[in-house]
Amino acid sequence: MIKVQIIRFSSSDQGTLGYFISEGFQARIIELPWKDNATNISCIPAGKYQCVYRYSKKFREHYYVMNINGRTYVLIHSGNFAGDTSKGYKTHSHGCLIIGKYHGRIEGQDAVLLSRPTLRALVKHMNMQPFEVEIIDSYKMAA
Repeated sequence: MIKVQIIRFSSSDQGTLGYFISEGFQARIIELPWKDNATNISCIPAGKYQCVYRYSKKFREHYYVMNINGRTYVLIHSGNFAGDTSKGYKTHSHGCLIIGKYHGRIEGQDAVLLSRPTLRALVKHMNMQPFEVEIIDSYKMAA
């Protein structure tokens, strides 16, 4: 099975930023800030998860992150923002991982950029095959 690492390197009310690293493919991730794994408002806990290819009308091609304790339908899909809406930030995530080519800022908020083409590139790179992702909170290790 293909192995992937997501290395989270910072987290704020604007989102949790990370690197998506697989042999032959790299991207950027933005997720919601940590809120104790609360459904729809938190990123998921660090750990190892299986991801499977999935298609829906809303998100089209994407990956489904499986077996997250207390959570369902956590996806890797396109978007730009993953901020804490209770603090006035924009989000395209309700607990999902948003993938993009670069980290940047849009309208003064942390974001990922070129998300749709990056998601298409991920699906092509993985050939729609399942993979295992290990999520590491490096920013917590440095604290």
